[in-house]
Amino acid sequence: MISLYLAERTWLHGIPAGWKLIALALISLAMTPLDNLPIMVALNVATLALYASLGRAAMAQIALLRPMWPLFAILLALHWWNGDIRLGLIVSLRILAMMLLANAVTMTTRMDAMMDAIEPVLTPLGWIGLSPRAVALAVAMMIRFVPLLFALWEALNEAYRARTGKRGGWRLLSAFCIQTLRLSHHTAEALAARGGAPRGPRR
Repeated sequence: MISLYLAERTWLHGIPAGWKLIALALISLAMTPLDNLPIMVALNVATLALYASLGRAAMAQIALLRPMWPLFAILLALHWWNGDIRLGLIVSLRILAMMLLANAVTMTTRMDAMMDAIEPVLTPLGWIGLSPRAVALAVAMMIRFVPLLFALWEALNEAYRARTGKRGGWRLLSAFCIQTLRLSHHTAEALAARGGAPRGPRR
């Protein structure tokens, strides 16, 4: 997870985590009902410009989305089969933009800052005996793990291609599940070594 955080500070690092999460939610809600192809193209161009403004390290993270290309190909093929390839392009561009924007938030937001932004929303959970801080940690880790799992899939695919000259595809599923479970186990051990999930206000 740490390797996907941009250590070099950018202008986006300076924006509070709460505002970034709110902006991401609003953009997602605004884009979902739209079926305008030029708007989706403009959104992706603006997203790429955002990455370019963050530097080369941010641009390099776009490669993490390579495992999604088969999904986009399937979406386009299905819509082409149904006679509406334009809608397929709109859906694919919408997903691509949202994933890039979500990754921009995670790679410029520290874990503790994300937890501090999420925890107030989860305060009512304390009324039923749950720890808002622990749930905030789980949510923040889930958000942070998404680009990491993409990177893991890409690494497995590159290793398979180096051995066989072919893409791994479904053959990587078992190795991917094993590596994911191992990663979660190591994360749990690291949390346990630091006293487990926090249950009260951060000191």
